[in-house]
Amino acid sequence: MDAGSGTSWVVRGLRVAFGVLGIVALAWIPLRDLDVDTFSTANYFGYFTIQSNVFGVLVLLIGGLWDPVSRRWQVLRGAATLYLLITGVVYAVLLANIDVTLADKWINDILHRILPLVLVLDWILVPVSLGVTGRLIGAWLIYPAVYGVYTLARGPLVDWYPYPFLDPTGQGYVSMIIGLIVLTGVFALLAVAVAALGGLAERWREPSEVVT
Repeated sequence: MDAGSGTSWVVRGLRVAFGVLGIVALAWIPLRDLDVDTFSTANYFGYFTIQSNVFGVLVLLIGGLWDPVSRRWQVLRGAATLYLLITGVVYAVLLANIDVTLADKWINDILHRILPLVLVLDWILVPVSLGVTGRLIGAWLIYPAVYGVYTLARGPLVDWYPYPFLDPTGQGYVSMIIGLIVLTGVFALLAVAVAALGGLAERWREPSEVVT
Protein backbone atom coordinates (compact mmCIF):
# COMPACT_ATOMS: atom_id res chain seq x y z
CA MET A 1 0.00 0.00 0.00
CA ASP A 2 1.07 3.58 -0.53
CA ALA A 3 1.59 5.77 2.51
CA GLY A 4 -1.75 7.18 3.60
CA SER A 5 -3.69 4.81 1.36
CA GLY A 6 -5.73 2.00 2.81
CA THR A 7 -6.66 0.45 -0.52
CA SER A 8 -5.28 -3.02 -1.22
CA TRP A 9 -3.13 -3.71 -4.26
CA VAL A 10 -5.75 -6.20 -5.45
CA VAL A 11 -8.40 -3.49 -5.68
CA ARG A 12 -5.95 -1.05 -7.25
CA GLY A 13 -4.85 -3.64 -9.79
CA LEU A 14 -8.47 -4.35 -10.72
CA ARG A 15 -9.08 -0.63 -11.14
CA VAL A 16 -6.24 -0.40 -13.65
CA ALA A 17 -7.39 -3.56 -15.46
CA PHE A 18 -10.95 -2.31 -15.87
CA GLY A 19 -9.66 1.14 -16.77
CA VAL A 20 -7.64 -0.35 -19.62
CA LEU A 21 -10.67 -2.42 -20.69
CA GLY A 22 -12.67 0.81 -20.78
CA ILE A 23 -10.06 2.53 -22.94
CA VAL A 24 -10.19 -0.33 -25.45
CA ALA A 25 -14.00 -0.22 -25.58
CA LEU A 26 -14.10 3.59 -25.92
CA ALA A 27 -11.43 3.72 -28.63
CA TRP A 28 -12.59 0.74 -30.70
CA ILE A 29 -15.40 2.42 -32.65
CA PRO A 30 -13.64 5.74 -33.40
CA LEU A 31 -10.49 3.96 -34.59
CA ARG A 32 -12.45 1.47 -36.67
CA ASP A 33 -14.86 3.97 -38.22
CA LEU A 34 -12.62 7.01 -38.54
CA ASP A 35 -12.69 6.80 -42.35
CA VAL A 36 -16.43 6.06 -42.55
CA ASP A 37 -18.24 9.07 -44.02
CA THR A 38 -21.27 8.71 -41.77
CA PHE A 39 -19.22 8.54 -38.56
CA SER A 40 -18.97 11.76 -36.55
CA THR A 41 -16.37 11.97 -33.79
CA ALA A 42 -18.17 14.99 -32.31
CA ASN A 43 -21.45 13.09 -32.17
CA TYR A 44 -19.74 10.01 -30.73
CA PHE A 45 -18.39 12.03 -27.84
CA GLY A 46 -21.74 13.79 -27.59
CA TYR A 47 -23.27 10.76 -25.89
CA PHE A 48 -23.57 10.90 -22.10
CA THR A 49 -22.57 7.23 -22.11
CA ILE A 50 -19.23 8.01 -23.73
CA GLN A 51 -18.51 11.07 -21.60
CA SER A 52 -19.40 9.33 -18.34
CA ASN A 53 -17.29 6.32 -19.27
CA VAL A 54 -14.31 8.52 -20.14
CA PHE A 55 -14.64 10.10 -16.69
CA GLY A 56 -15.06 6.71 -15.06
CA VAL A 57 -12.00 5.27 -16.79
CA LEU A 58 -9.89 8.24 -15.67
CA VAL A 59 -11.07 7.77 -12.08
CA LEU A 60 -10.27 4.06 -12.21
CA LEU A 61 -6.78 4.62 -13.61
CA ILE A 62 -5.91 7.43 -11.21
CA GLY A 63 -7.38 5.46 -8.32
CA GLY A 64 -5.39 2.41 -9.32
CA LEU A 65 -2.06 4.08 -10.00
CA TRP A 66 -2.02 6.84 -7.36
CA ASP A 67 -5.05 6.28 -5.10
CA PRO A 68 -5.48 9.84 -3.76
CA VAL A 69 -7.14 10.11 -0.36
CA SER A 70 -8.29 13.73 -0.21
CA ARG A 71 -11.97 14.58 0.22
CA ARG A 72 -11.94 16.39 -3.14
CA TRP A 73 -10.84 13.17 -4.83
CA GLN A 74 -13.52 11.16 -3.03
CA VAL A 75 -16.13 13.65 -4.28
CA LEU A 76 -14.87 13.00 -7.82
CA ARG A 77 -15.03 9.24 -7.21
CA GLY A 78 -18.60 9.62 -6.07
CA ALA A 79 -19.44 11.73 -9.11
CA ALA A 80 -17.98 9.12 -11.48
CA THR A 81 -19.95 6.41 -9.68
CA LEU A 82 -23.15 8.44 -10.00
CA TYR A 83 -22.68 9.21 -13.71
CA LEU A 84 -21.95 5.59 -14.59
CA LEU A 85 -24.91 4.51 -12.47
CA ILE A 86 -27.10 6.98 -14.38
CA THR A 87 -25.73 5.54 -17.63
CA GLY A 88 -26.58 1.99 -16.60
CA VAL A 89 -30.04 2.79 -15.25
CA VAL A 90 -31.12 5.00 -18.16
CA TYR A 91 -29.88 2.43 -20.66
CA ALA A 92 -31.69 -0.43 -18.94
CA VAL A 93 -34.97 1.48 -18.58
CA LEU A 94 -35.12 3.68 -21.69
CA LEU A 95 -32.52 2.70 -24.27
CA ALA A 96 -31.98 -1.07 -24.26
CA ASN A 97 -33.87 -1.52 -27.53
CA ILE A 98 -32.76 1.73 -29.20
CA ASP A 99 -29.76 2.23 -31.49
CA VAL A 100 -27.21 4.33 -29.59
CA THR A 101 -24.33 3.75 -32.04
CA LEU A 102 -22.88 0.88 -29.98
CA ALA A 103 -23.88 -2.00 -32.25
CA ASP A 104 -20.94 -4.13 -31.04
CA LYS A 105 -22.40 -6.14 -28.18
CA TRP A 106 -19.16 -6.42 -26.24
CA ILE A 107 -18.65 -2.65 -26.32
CA ASN A 108 -22.28 -2.06 -25.42
CA ASP A 109 -22.00 -4.43 -22.46
CA ILE A 110 -18.77 -2.89 -21.19
CA LEU A 111 -19.96 0.72 -21.35
CA HIS A 112 -23.57 0.23 -20.27
CA ARG A 113 -23.32 -2.66 -17.85
CA ILE A 114 -19.83 -3.72 -16.74
CA LEU A 115 -18.18 -0.38 -16.00
CA PRO A 116 -21.24 1.03 -14.18
CA LEU A 117 -21.23 -2.10 -12.01
CA VAL A 118 -17.46 -1.84 -11.46
CA LEU A 119 -17.70 1.78 -10.27
CA VAL A 120 -20.54 0.96 -7.87
CA LEU A 121 -18.67 -2.07 -6.47
CA ASP A 122 -15.50 0.01 -6.10
CA TRP A 123 -17.51 2.63 -4.19
CA ILE A 124 -18.77 -0.12 -1.85
CA LEU A 125 -15.42 -1.89 -1.41
CA VAL A 126 -13.51 1.34 -0.77
CA PRO A 127 -16.23 3.50 0.78
CA VAL A 128 -16.11 7.02 2.12
CA SER A 129 -18.72 8.94 4.05
CA LEU A 130 -19.20 12.30 2.36
CA GLY A 131 -22.54 13.02 4.00
CA VAL A 132 -25.88 13.38 2.26
CA THR A 133 -26.03 17.15 1.85
CA GLY A 134 -27.76 19.46 -0.59
CA ARG A 135 -24.42 20.98 -1.50
CA LEU A 136 -22.91 17.63 -2.48
CA ILE A 137 -25.97 16.43 -4.38
CA GLY A 138 -26.25 19.77 -6.17
CA ALA A 139 -22.57 19.69 -7.14
CA TRP A 140 -22.89 16.18 -8.55
CA LEU A 141 -25.94 17.16 -10.61
CA ILE A 142 -24.27 20.16 -12.26
CA TYR A 143 -22.67 18.07 -14.99
CA PRO A 144 -25.86 16.24 -16.11
CA ALA A 145 -27.65 19.63 -16.17
CA VAL A 146 -24.90 21.24 -18.25
CA TYR A 147 -24.87 18.22 -20.56
CA GLY A 148 -28.61 18.54 -21.13
CA VAL A 149 -28.43 22.27 -21.86
CA TYR A 150 -25.46 21.81 -24.20
CA THR A 151 -27.16 18.96 -26.06
CA LEU A 152 -30.38 20.92 -26.55
CA ALA A 153 -28.44 23.97 -27.75
CA ARG A 154 -26.28 21.92 -30.13
CA GLY A 155 -29.08 19.74 -31.48
CA PRO A 156 -30.72 22.29 -33.83
CA LEU A 157 -27.31 23.40 -35.11
CA VAL A 158 -26.22 19.94 -36.23
CA ASP A 159 -29.67 18.38 -36.62
CA TRP A 160 -28.76 15.55 -34.23
CA TYR A 161 -29.78 14.54 -30.73
CA PRO A 162 -28.11 11.62 -28.93
CA TYR A 163 -31.22 10.32 -27.16
CA PRO A 164 -34.97 10.30 -27.91
CA PHE A 165 -35.84 11.87 -24.55
CA LEU A 166 -33.60 14.84 -25.45
CA ASP A 167 -35.11 15.28 -28.91
CA PRO A 168 -37.97 17.82 -29.01
CA THR A 169 -38.58 17.31 -32.73
CA GLY A 170 -40.32 13.99 -32.25
CA GLN A 171 -42.19 14.54 -29.00
CA GLY A 172 -42.61 18.30 -28.65
CA TYR A 173 -41.14 20.58 -26.01
CA VAL A 174 -43.88 20.11 -23.40
CA SER A 175 -43.52 16.33 -23.36
CA MET A 176 -39.73 16.60 -23.38
CA ILE A 177 -39.66 19.06 -20.47
CA ILE A 178 -41.98 16.85 -18.39
CA GLY A 179 -39.74 13.87 -19.12
CA LEU A 180 -36.62 15.80 -18.17
CA ILE A 181 -38.18 16.93 -14.89
CA VAL A 182 -38.89 13.29 -14.06
CA LEU A 183 -35.35 12.30 -15.03
CA THR A 184 -33.92 15.10 -12.88
CA GLY A 185 -35.82 13.71 -9.91
CA VAL A 186 -34.51 10.21 -10.63
CA PHE A 187 -30.94 11.51 -10.94
CA ALA A 188 -31.28 13.34 -7.62
CA LEU A 189 -32.49 10.13 -5.95
CA LEU A 190 -29.55 8.20 -7.45
CA ALA A 191 -27.17 10.87 -6.16
CA VAL A 192 -28.64 10.56 -2.66
CA ALA A 193 -28.32 6.78 -2.94
CA VAL A 194 -24.63 6.98 -3.91
CA ALA A 195 -23.82 9.36 -1.06
CA ALA A 196 -25.79 7.28 1.45
CA LEU A 197 -24.26 4.02 0.19
CA GLY A 198 -20.76 5.36 0.79
CA GLY A 199 -21.62 6.19 4.39
CA LEU A 200 -23.34 2.85 5.03
CA ALA A 201 -20.52 0.82 3.49
CA GLU A 202 -17.96 2.74 5.53
CA ARG A 203 -19.77 1.91 8.77
CA TRP A 204 -19.90 -1.78 7.80
CA ARG A 205 -16.12 -1.99 7.54
CA GLU A 206 -13.63 -2.21 10.38
CA PRO A 207 -12.26 1.23 11.32
CA SER A 208 -8.74 0.15 10.42
CA GLU A 209 -9.84 -0.64 6.86
CA VAL A 210 -11.70 2.58 6.13
CA VAL A 211 -10.33 5.01 3.58
CA THR A 212 -11.13 8.60 4.55
